[in-house]
Amino acid sequence: MFLLYTVVPSLKAKNALLIIASLTFYAYGEPVYVFLMLGSSLMNYLCALWISKTPKHAEGKNRFAVIMAIVANLGLLVVFKYSGMIVDTCNTAFGTSLPVPAIALPIGISFFTFQALSYVIDVYRGAVAVQRNFFYVLLYISFFPQLIAGPIVKYRDIEEMIVGRRQSVENIAHGLRRFICGLAKKVLIADTMGQVADVMFSTPSSELCILTAWLGAIAYIFQIYYDFSGYSDMALGLGMMFGFKFKENFNYPYSALNVQDFWRRWHISLSTWFKEYLYIPLGGNRKGKPRAVLNRLTVFFLCGLWHGASWTFVVWGLWHGLFLLIEEYVPILKRMPKFFGHLYTILVVTLGFVLFRADTLPYALSYFGSMFFGFDFSGAHTALFYEQLTPWFLTMLAAAVVGSGPIVPIADKLREILYSSADLTLPWKIVSALLYVLAFIGLVWCIVRLSAGGYHPFIYFRF
Repeated sequence: MFLLYTVVPSLKAKNALLIIASLTFYAYGEPVYVFLMLGSSLMNYLCALWISKTPKHAEGKNRFAVIMAIVANLGLLVVFKYSGMIVDTCNTAFGTSLPVPAIALPIGISFFTFQALSYVIDVYRGAVAVQRNFFYVLLYISFFPQLIAGPIVKYRDIEEMIVGRRQSVENIAHGLRRFICGLAKKVLIADTMGQVADVMFSTPSSELCILTAWLGAIAYIFQIYYDFSGYSDMALGLGMMFGFKFKENFNYPYSALNVQDFWRRWHISLSTWFKEYLYIPLGGNRKGKPRAVLNRLTVFFLCGLWHGASWTFVVWGLWHGLFLLIEEYVPILKRMPKFFGHLYTILVVTLGFVLFRADTLPYALSYFGSMFFGFDFSGAHTALFYEQLTPWFLTMLAAAVVGSGPIVPIADKLREILYSSADLTLPWKIVSALLYVLAFIGLVWCIVRLSAGGYHPFIYFRF
């Protein structure tokens, strides 16, 4: 497909080819729900046209159109993603026995819904001109590299690229390197960490000690980071190969010195989306401190809910919102020496991700107990710990620590080597080539394991 795209001379034909490829890609995973995405794209396209055709002095009609778009988009999310959670919560709270709907979750619905919403809202605000060609809007919403796992791309950021872009050998090479790095992060590091995390979080908390509980928590924070950032790297790399340039989505979040700094670096496209389209419209911090507190907690409540239809995700979001408020009203947390600030941030983030990973809140609380009070080091408890410390796991753990950025100079040099080797000196180019050879060998090894019926390394997030 990429080779065909490259040789096609017309940009219109290239766009048509990308649309066909994107819809085919989505239909491969969700044959029926491709029509849902098509319907969502058409609905948002028509809403934006409605807004643009309404006279500027008719503010009420404009507002009604954007409200209709918001209600329709969020309604899709509620029906397909949260209906089961809502019914289950009602049954628990009121003792009812309503049947819980078992609706399959469309892949990437949270991502393409937020992208479509940002387009309509930007048209309403006048931040971007309405696009009258439906197929351009469809390409923006359905573009396959970032369709199922982000980043969340704003239409205004790629508007000019949709109607006018070009490929270059340099960008193709850069994108291919970025894609390989992302795939290696996902398959080699994230999935290795995930196997250990799965073992620990599937073990009853009473059978965990401090060692095993902390090993599971640490493995999971690296799994989720390298999953997300790996997918983002693959999306950015594929985008470059087709002539698109997306904004960075991660910036060494585990090197943050406080929780506020963490959210400037973690899943940047999501945090900026909530800030721009929810926090600021709610009033931000412009209407007094009590309102600012309420706005921030609302944002993180919904941010947690966006990640998954479970109360563990909601509590995870509120956990981060709480520490952001603590940092605001206890300024000493931001003035700590770098070492202690980093340690504090990693502790908050790690405990938060235990909430994120746990299946239930009671299990998360009992897991916390094992992390801090699990002093039973009997044979069965420690045996589980040592079973996971394989040479491969320890190697990938070391790579995860270095690559995540706590050792910033090394991480920066590695990023320079892997992502933009064109300007490197000859010795560093040799190092770059060796790293790519190692990554290739590791990927081939994982594929061999897969073909032999081993652990499946390709896991999709169903947001």
